[in-house]
Amino acid sequence: MDQKKIGSFLKELRKDKGITQEQFAEKLGVSGRTISRWETGSNMPDLDILIQIADYYDVEIREILDGERKSEKMNKDLEETVLKVADYSNKEREIITKRMHILFLIGVICFIVYIALEALGMADSGFTEKIASFALGFSFGMLIVGVIYTSRYMVKIREFKMRMLKRG
Repeated sequence: MDQKKIGSFLKELRKDKGITQEQFAEKLGVSGRTISRWETGSNMPDLDILIQIADYYDVEIREILDGERKSEKMNKDLEETVLKVADYSNKEREIITKRMHILFLIGVICFIVYIALEALGMADSGFTEKIASFALGFSFGMLIVGVIYTSRYMVKIREFKMRMLKRG
């Protein structure tokens, strides 16, 4: 998959429609800068947006992914399968995002507990020291998880996990 070629094709399709990047961005609910990134090939649209783009320009998803027009029509079953995969992907992403929000909220609460115990001078002795240590550790752990989750390393971790599962 050649992102530069796809970007050029998306730009060609937009110009054929006679609209600006900003106008197209408004139709999709994204920023003009996002459209620019797609058209330069530095970024790719999500699958659900790719489907919207294909519908708007009246082209097949395969044509966009190939970066050129094709003469044959995409099989309807294949198109339905792609739509189902997009829906599944979005639902899976929503579930993971909800779980991460809950964990981050717990991390913030733990950090507030730690700050409160520290401010009251109760974080240095006894049982409250254990609570303060746990709260600080958990909140720091959630910070690390957040950095990993929002970075490109999450993809690498998932790929490593899949390789390990296939070996087992």
